[in-house]
Amino acid sequence: MDQLEHQILEVNGIDLSLYSAGPKMGRALWLLHGFPECWHSWRQQIAPLAAAGYRVLIPEMRGYGQSSAPRDPAAYDVLTICADIQAAMDQLGQHQVCVVGHDWGAPIAWHLALLEPARVNAVVGMAVPFGGRPKQPATDIMRQLYAERFHYILHFQEPGVAEAEMDADIPRTLRMMMYNTSAAAPKDHFLQEKPAGAGLFDGMHDPGTLPVWCDAAAFTEYLHTFKDRGFYGAVNWYRNFERNWQRTETLADRQIEQPALFLLGDRDPVGTLEAYTLKQMPKRIAQLEQHVLKDCGHWIQNEQAEQVNQRLLDFLARHYVAT
Repeated sequence: MDQLEHQILEVNGIDLSLYSAGPKMGRALWLLHGFPECWHSWRQQIAPLAAAGYRVLIPEMRGYGQSSAPRDPAAYDVLTICADIQAAMDQLGQHQVCVVGHDWGAPIAWHLALLEPARVNAVVGMAVPFGGRPKQPATDIMRQLYAERFHYILHFQEPGVAEAEMDADIPRTLRMMMYNTSAAAPKDHFLQEKPAGAGLFDGMHDPGTLPVWCDAAAFTEYLHTFKDRGFYGAVNWYRNFERNWQRTETLADRQIEQPALFLLGDRDPVGTLEAYTLKQMPKRIAQLEQHVLKDCGHWIQNEQAEQVNQRLLDFLARHYVAT
């Protein structure tokens, strides 16, 4: 971590904050974080991957940290965010890359693989599977299924509501999100039923302490990511399901052809939410390798860092050799 470099790239109409490590001539390996996280969520992967010879690139995604955070929710659709990373790759002269994404970073990684079959040689997704373009926007389906029940994604749709709850006490928000979707929480506790109109944190437990996989120094980096502007940029990603569906029509019939690795924690509530997508994934990814990690919640690269690193390095050695 002492060898980290930092720069601000002007790409796609925004400033993109980018950390990097490893040999400058090493093959490019992008690590894309999710919600509500930061570049530092990859802290346990950076050194092993750099030591293996990869040029590791870790952006603060649009809406986070030192990167730009437009107010307009429409500025956060999946193809626009992909274009941020594509423009950065162009600026850095990268013609061969591997992309790794966790949580919201996973859909970006999957779509980069679809959009850039010649440049993206291999792809890794964690926590969020790829099932192709649905027959209708996911939020339309949610509104049908959750007309009288709470769903956090539907709760996120009204600008200003969820971020006000989250911004009121940022350390508490992060602690609660980390705990309630981790292996330490009761299984699928995050998905407990509550009535429509409930608040985001109703019924959620605040452990009051940090999880074992996030020490005080790491937590400081998470706090730094959100302290100045809060969560509005991060939550705006969720306000584009319909726009994403509209803009990806030309990708509807495409299959991911590159070697692909998918990792999921056995106690990750996303596994329940995305059960149907998980079944569809082998039909949409031609060369798919999947692993479920035991005693692991949503924060997979931190909760089971050693296992994740072993899986990553093994996959890369077979499909994206460093030199």
